[in-house]
Amino acid sequence: MNAQPQPTEDGANADQASLLSPPPARLLRLPEVIDRVGLRRSAIYQRMSEGRFPKSRSLGSKCAVWVEAEIDAWIAAVARSPD
Repeated sequence: MNAQPQPTEDGANADQASLLSPPPARLLRLPEVIDRVGLRRSAIYQRMSEGRFPKSRSLGSKCAVWVEAEIDAWIAAVARSPD
């Protein structure tokens, strides 16, 4: 049996709604941040202290995370920079 997509409140079906809605927010651990931005741990923390990199959030005494959207915005800003 083929299930039919259910319409949402605005009349679009669920497949269309999922294409329009942003993906859920993710939290990134340091190894993934390093892979995405190409900086070493020390450079990330140095730039954070200078206010030139998104701040991490603490989830516990030994768990720091970054908001993915903030990292993506930082990457986009660096890509737009003429330097």
